[in-house]
Amino acid sequence: MAEHATVAARDVPPDRRRGGELRVLLGPRTVGSTSGFMGVAHLSPGERIAEHYHPYSEEFLYVARGGITVDLDDEPVPLGTGEALYVPVNVRHRLRNTGTEPAEVVFHLGPLAPRPELGHVDTEQASESERVEVT
Repeated sequence: MAEHATVAARDVPPDRRRGGELRVLLGPRTVGSTSGFMGVAHLSPGERIAEHYHPYSEEFLYVARGGITVDLDDEPVPLGTGEALYVPVNVRHRLRNTGTEPAEVVFHLGPLAPRPELGHVDTEQASESERVEVT
């Protein structure tokens, strides 16, 4: 049996390549997980995570704070604090903070793709303002 692992969001560098601020907390690279990964996304008002899909994984989203709109194959689905959304395999989706307060979204994906580079397919690019490099 594997050891348990604790990871704090503050200890994981943010990834802003697709917009917003993503941190994978529990995954193959951080804790050696083999069935999926989970993390947290922070979106300021007006920020978004560019549209993409996952050819092997389902995604589960939970809004811990604020409100967002998730575009599922171009259909907007509003979510507020305490609400969750299931995103099936191969469904294009983008997350947008359409509110006036920062949003915090917990995400979990599983199962893992056969190789990391196969797990995420971008269908649009994040704008320059959304891809601020964090050093």
